[in-house]
Amino acid sequence: MYRANRAGIRSTTIVAVRRDDRVAIAGDGQVSLGPTVMKSGAVKIRRVKARDIVAGFAGSTADALTLFDKFEAKVEEFRGNLPRASVELAKEWRTDRMLRKLEALLIVADAEHIFVISGSGDVIEPEDGIAAVGSGGAYATAAARVLKRHTELDARKIAEESLKAAAEICVYTNDNISIEEILPEGK
Repeated sequence: MYRANRAGIRSTTIVAVRRDDRVAIAGDGQVSLGPTVMKSGAVKIRRVKARDIVAGFAGSTADALTLFDKFEAKVEEFRGNLPRASVELAKEWRTDRMLRKLEALLIVADAEHIFVISGSGDVIEPEDGIAAVGSGGAYATAAARVLKRHTELDARKIAEESLKAAAEICVYTNDNISIEEILPEGK
């Protein structure tokens, strides 16, 4: 799980869900500094330019945006090959002196893959098509798994409802939710 950085900023829950031929990544909008909500409408989900790839981040915003820029460059370098771009970002993040200090986690997805990428070199693909990071990640994961097993909801609705459940439990997560979807070609 993500740990808060030295300044005590805790921000976000990000969840990714694959169901059938759709993928959705959702994030809440809260940024907290200690016990104070600094912002409630932050957007922590982004599309990679000219690609059907979405990334969400938890952690220090400046660090996460730096990593997103690096990730986007890797996606372009490897012509949209998400597994290769993810591994290369994790390798650079782990070995580069400046990047090693960045405190964030990324969830990235395309139509075929969902990965969690960390600064310790991890590139983890969940077995069940559900991944979550951030302060409410465990709550969102649990809710998404139950919804996926016991309902016919689509990926977008599962992601949204799992974040709402996390927001009811985690004080660092709110229900101001942004969602990006990856739909099958032609839809």
